[in-house]
Amino acid sequence: MDDGSIDVKRAAREAAYAMPIEAINPADPEPFRTDTWHPYFERLRKESPVHWAVSEEKDVGGYWSVTRYNDIMAVDTNHQVFSSIPTIVLPDPAEDFTLPMFIAMDPPKHDQQRKTVSPVVAGPNLAKMEPVIRERAAKILDDLPIGEEFDWVDKVSIELTTMTLATLFDFPWEDRRKLTRWSDVATAAPESGIFSTTDPELAEQERRTELFECVDYFMRLWNERAAAPPKPDLISMLCHGESTRDMDRMEYLGNLILLIVGGNDTTRNTISGSVLALSQNPDQEKLLRANPELIPAMVSETIRWQTPLAYMRRRALQDFQLGDKLIKEGDKIAMWYVSGNRDETVIDRPNDYWIERPRVRQHLSFGFGIHRCVGNRLAELQLKVIWEEILARFPRIDVVGQPKRVYSSFVHGYEHLPVVIPTRN
Repeated sequence: MDDGSIDVKRAAREAAYAMPIEAINPADPEPFRTDTWHPYFERLRKESPVHWAVSEEKDVGGYWSVTRYNDIMAVDTNHQVFSSIPTIVLPDPAEDFTLPMFIAMDPPKHDQQRKTVSPVVAGPNLAKMEPVIRERAAKILDDLPIGEEFDWVDKVSIELTTMTLATLFDFPWEDRRKLTRWSDVATAAPESGIFSTTDPELAEQERRTELFECVDYFMRLWNERAAAPPKPDLISMLCHGESTRDMDRMEYLGNLILLIVGGNDTTRNTISGSVLALSQNPDQEKLLRANPELIPAMVSETIRWQTPLAYMRRRALQDFQLGDKLIKEGDKIAMWYVSGNRDETVIDRPNDYWIERPRVRQHLSFGFGIHRCVGNRLAELQLKVIWEEILARFPRIDVVGQPKRVYSSFVHGYEHLPVVIPTRN
């Protein structure tokens, strides 16, 4: 199916090129919700690749947008100049609700905390997890209705990733959908529909209430695991780890949110994105079904094409010349991975979904440098397994309506994706 009206996208392109370039605010979530963000970033890459933008959103203000692949790499791999403290998103944290997490830390503390949890997503543990993921993927797919419309996001993408996340935490199985809710709450905008109100202050109160419920729940698990011998789950690793066992409650919550969002939101949105991309590119789906050995390449291409987290923020620790702009000490910088992954000066046919793409792993979606996504191999494994199991079962998956996209300029994903599976193999 054609995703989105040609008229809407033509109008968006005209609007993106008609406005004064200094008025472009890439962090506006509306173009992401309507999937009309492409021309704004295209124009910035051409005319103002290091671009000063001003947001009216509370606690954001002015920031630099970096939109070209090589400039993003220059920022992402230079943690000596570009700090992750205090947060990886554009809004500054509230003084009374600061959530330290290792992705928003610099060395040495970042390195120590990351090292504590990284064994859970290292090769040996992934080898143990693969048959478990495969068994669950098979069960999820076998339970799907045939010939009836259903929401792929809810029935497949969320379910598989939440099951995997529950396993990593050794989280009570019957409560695993709490992880999904906390992930959504942690990143949602007031206008997202996640909260009972669109009033920013009231929505923030709701967010804090639910996140305090999250940390209270996890504190009970922490106390249980701390009193027991160490085990290979994330909570046990944190409470027995030398660099993490003395975390206070808010730092524990911060790292929980990092692990929940990193392990849930990103992979689930790429699973949904893979179904949508293949639906929009039937020639690529036909190629994949004829050549299942292309699944790993398709996975990498989907991760580039989807770019499940649109940007990461940094803060300049000193003045720095980037391109023709002088970034001043203290300035905020947004590295727009979603734009760098479409940079026509580095990536051939960047707007095409092309599963036989040369150097298909040449994308920015996992970041680079010390903050490269710790769970990238687990994300790729889940996508590989689900598509191996899909191809074994279903000759077609038909997208039968427009996806509902997340209202966010940070999480680039889907709330709903209506599909019908006509028949089984």
